Amino acid sequence: MFRLSRAAEYAIRGILYLSLKPEGGICGIYEIAKAQDIPPSYLAKLFQSLARKGFVRSYRGVEGGFILTKKPKDISLLDIIEAMEGRIYLNNCLIYAGYCPRDEVCPVHDVWKEAQHRLLDYLRGCTLEIIAKTAKVKAERAEKKLSPKNRH
Repeated sequence: MFRLSRAAEYAIRGILYLSLKPEGGICGIYEIAKAQDIPPSYLAKLFQSLARKGFVRSYRGVEGGFILTKKPKDISLLDIIEAMEGRIYLNNCLIYAGYCPRDEVCPVHDVWKEAQHRLLDYLRGCTLEIIAKTAKVKAERAEKKLSPKNRH
């Protein structure tokens, strides 16, 4: 079964949280961890890795924390997933031509190839800017449902 690791899931949630903040706003690891329900020590390790890979920048000290190094429109889900997981392959036969000796004769190879192409294109098109807009809309809806005047 293909599925994201916990590290990739938490990295996406943490970076998404930063993308919802005003540009240049620094967020502490405890703030992000609490808001995203992620263990702070685990998130700190993930963010150290994400800093090395150029997604976030860290600032030390009392007012320290993390900021995005790129604009949300320039970060896709695929970027984050591949930073955490490596390249995505739906099947071993897609790693490189000839990896599987049945590439040329296997009728399923073409199906895997097209499915992978569509998945990667879709994830590449899902930018944090788009996802952040969706997150804001969902948060507003949830807030309306919870508001006292909407309760019966």
